[in-house]
Amino acid sequence: MTADDSYGRLDDDDYPAYTMGRAAEMLGTTQGFLRAIGEARLITPLRSAGGHRRYSRYQLRIAARARELVDQGTPIEAACRIIILEDQLEEAQRINAEYRRSAESPQSANPTAAA
Repeated sequence: MTADDSYGRLDDDDYPAYTMGRAAEMLGTTQGFLRAIGEARLITPLRSAGGHRRYSRYQLRIAARARELVDQGTPIEAACRIIILEDQLEEAQRINAEYRRSAESPQSANPTAAA
């Protein structure tokens, strides 16, 4: 791997660049909180060759959302479920919007136009 390859990964939201300690520090939470949301299957950190947890920026954003809910008094298990359902709803809305766009396209309005 070249230095250019390594630097390119810095822009990758899914690259597991952060250790558990650094992730907890960035979120202002504890390592135990990160373990708990992992056990609730909200996020699954990748493991280094030595078995240490590594988190991506995307996972940190999810963890930050969970922390917001927990800070507002939501139990951690419920916070994780809420976030999972929010994500599923967002995906369903995206798919529905794609279907609507394809249904409204000129080709779908006139099936013989493609022939």
